[in-house]
Amino acid sequence: MAPDPRKLFAHRTSWNLEENRLSRALAEFRTAGKPILDLARSNPTKCGFTYDQQGIQRAFEHEELLLYQPDPRGMRRAREAIVAYYLQQQARVCEDDLVLTSGTSEAYSFVFGLLCNPGDEVLIPSPSYPLFDFLADLCDVKLVRYPLFYDHGWQIDFSELSAAASERTSAIIIVHPNNPTGHYTSAVEQRQLSHFCADRGIALIADEVFLDFSLNGSREKSVASGNNDALTFTLSGISKICGMPQMKLAWIAVSGPAEQKRVALARLEVIADAYLSVGTAVQLDAPTLIAMRMSFHSQAMTRIRANLRELDEQLSRQSACNRLSCEGGWSAVLRVPATQSDEDLAIALLTKRGVHLHPGHFYDFAQGGHLVVSLIVQEQEFAEGVRRTLAYFC
Repeated sequence: MAPDPRKLFAHRTSWNLEENRLSRALAEFRTAGKPILDLARSNPTKCGFTYDQQGIQRAFEHEELLLYQPDPRGMRRAREAIVAYYLQQQARVCEDDLVLTSGTSEAYSFVFGLLCNPGDEVLIPSPSYPLFDFLADLCDVKLVRYPLFYDHGWQIDFSELSAAASERTSAIIIVHPNNPTGHYTSAVEQRQLSHFCADRGIALIADEVFLDFSLNGSREKSVASGNNDALTFTLSGISKICGMPQMKLAWIAVSGPAEQKRVALARLEVIADAYLSVGTAVQLDAPTLIAMRMSFHSQAMTRIRANLRELDEQLSRQSACNRLSCEGGWSAVLRVPATQSDEDLAIALLTKRGVHLHPGHFYDFAQGGHLVVSLIVQEQEFAEGVRRTLAYFC
């Protein structure tokens, strides 16, 4: 007799593992060999960017690769390279306030494990990236949404944020800039959030993986650089800033009141020591890889701006659709006629126009009529995909 899955497996992994309808339609399209204009593609290594292949290969030619000398917080040379990165961003971060992880997903699991008992709550923005739900489930953390509202730009609704907080709230997450809305948390909002968290004795978690990709060319301020009243964890990594998700190097920068920071770092060190997940090679090569980021950044920003201009030009020639304001990051949000669900619309665009986009509900948009496009898709594919998408509504 087969065991009952409800007894064999943990409740925290009892997700609905069936493919959604859009994923099934996409798989069928690809199996049939039909051409697809993929406006949802966000893997930088598959978007035609040029990397210094020889330089990357040379960076891994270290005799020290043969030695295992683990440091729970991460090798000092890697942390020094991250400190130098922040200095170039006009932010001061001490290398002893950094803990390395193999990715920001792992960074979240470390911070959730540090802050939350089973059933505790973490406030997250809505709309935002859907991965948070899985990370929270794996840590037995409950996510509670606080809405962002749009009025000539995105803003935090602090009255709703206050209403969402409870005695079980352990932390608030901000994504700076948000994915997919592309808005930065303003300096005023950052101060309000810091006071909000300090008053309630909760932590602030700032996800800054897209921080460098400001559309107006200004250098946006890292949350890690502020004199934070609340215990603050700033997350980033080379997946986005260097366009190297395969290298698996990220970090947590801890700031805030001195005693809280000391205790947090001591406990994080134990958590990190239990995993020692970051590979020796990528830590040794961190100075070289991080130094290479400017080439990727230049290519990415050139493409993002070109695609945004193309999108705006095509939008200007019709009246059915428009786009929401965005300040940074790799995505744009289209507002389209809500004549059907976003998922039905995305499936129709795929099957009738051969264009793949993400429906808004993937990112927890409260209302229909939203599609999300990636701005790092190669220009020709992007332009044709947008043309076919807008033609659907004419």
